[in-house]
This record gives sequence, structure tokens and C-alpha cells, in this order.
Amino acid sequence: MQLVLPLSRMAEAAPYMDPKVFRYIHEGQTESFESFETFNLLAFNWYDIHSDRTDDSKVLIYMDRKDLFFLCEDAEAEHFVRQNLEDMADTTSQGNEKLIYHFFVHLLRGDMAYLDQFESEIDDSEAEILAGRDRDALNRIISWRRELLRLKHYYEQLDAIFDEMAANDNDLLAPDTLKRITILGMRTDRYLSKVCNLQEIVSQMREAYQSQLSIQQNDLMKVFTIVTVLFLPLTLLTGWYGMNFIHMPELQWRFSYPVLIAISLVVVLGLVWYFKRKKWL
Repeated sequence: MQLVLPLSRMAEAAPYMDPKVFRYIHEGQTESFESFETFNLLAFNWYDIHSDRTDDSKVLIYMDRKDLFFLCEDAEAEHFVRQNLEDMADTTSQGNEKLIYHFFVHLLRGDMAYLDQFESEIDDSEAEILAGRDRDALNRIISWRRELLRLKHYYEQLDAIFDEMAANDNDLLAPDTLKRITILGMRTDRYLSKVCNLQEIVSQMREAYQSQLSIQQNDLMKVFTIVTVLFLPLTLLTGWYGMNFIHMPELQWRFSYPVLIAISLVVVLGLVWYFKRKKWL
């Protein structure tokens, strides 16, 4: 028998399970994969990477030689599982082990294309971010990091499930199904490796962006410092002639004001020439 139920209605599957098993599932003690003598329990947090939905939903799978039950945390997960089973209508008659394999195939369908698109988006935005043309760069990088962290956790749990299933301690899976599950595990490893590589790229991009911000701040401070140095001699001159001394000879000279302006210009131009010679400008 094959059933898809929300966790709130899992009692409908109780007649087909051992009471101890049902109580164990109902208490929520299930790990990602548990192998018992006559059945397997699989639990993972389903994350729909092909939609804008960022929340995950728990999906618990009970499988023995006769029954296969999908217990879903919410309506979105239930709809996803039902849709997958409808798409696999021609495989439901091939047995539970084939159905569980095809379920995971459908679960991972299109993931590599999504990761490739994700990588292209990062590559396309990298130049603009590092050039400082993207004003929302930091928020974009934070959004990428969060998405990649969710994907990492998602693929890590699936990878662990496939590894445990391939062990087949209770001989619930046939040899040909085991080979297919092993292939799924290898595929998930590739997805996980790609996610980790993208995480490294985003981390390096963030460090480069922060370094660029530091360089821009240093350049700004450099400009302020140069402006301050340029006007410091002029401040000295104005301070000198602003003192209340009556007998300064320059005050009695008719050309004192133009000469002071000329001296100020010479000082500023001389400092600009010196800074350029030292390549500070």
C-alpha cells in the first residue's frame, strides 16, 4: 500500500504498522535514516529550490516490503509528494523500492541546472560588485550566502540518506536498486561539492568587496589629508596676520595684500607639485 498523508493524519497509517513503530514515529524521534529488521525510516527537510519559498518542510518516509507511506509536515510538502507520485504513475506497480528510487530522482530533477544558473548569476554580478557599481552588493552577497547554506544542509541530509540506504543492512532493497541509489548518492555528492565551491567563491567575493571598501575609504582619507596639508600653511599665514600687532611693517605697505595672495598661491602650487612628484596625487 502507498499513502501520502499530512503528519496531523498519520493515525490513518497506524493499522498497517507495528504499534511500537507508530509510537516511535509519532514521538518525533526519527533521524535522517534508520534501518530496522523489516522496515526503513527516512526523514529529511524538503526544500523547493525551484520556487521563491525559503522555508523547508519535514518529510518522513516509512518503507517495508508491502507498504510505503509519505508523511508530510505541511500542505506544500504534501502537494509536492502527491504531484511526484502522479508523475510516476507508471512506476507505482513496480514495487516500493523502485518507487522510492524514482521519487528521489524526481526530487533532484533540475537541480544541476539551477546550480549552474546560480553560478552564472554570481559570475555576471562579480564584476559590477567588485567595481562598486552595485549599490546593493552587500545585501546580494548575504542573500547568496543564506541560499547556499540552505542548499548545503539540504544536500548533506540527502547524501547521508543515500549512503545509509546503500548499506542495505536489512536487505530491503534489491541489488539493481542499490546500484541506482549509489548513483543518486554520487550525484548528490556532485551537487554538494558544487554548492561548497560556490560558497568559497561568494566568501572570496565578500572579502574582496570589503577590501575594496577599505581602499575607497583610504582614498577618501588621503584626499582629506592632502587638502588639510595644502591649507595648513595658509592657515598659518592668516593666523599670523590676524594677530593684533600694530607695528608690523607689512601692514603699512600698500602691496602687502597682493604679496600675501601670491605667497599663498606659490605655497599651494609648490605642495601640489611636490605631491605629484611623490605620486601622492
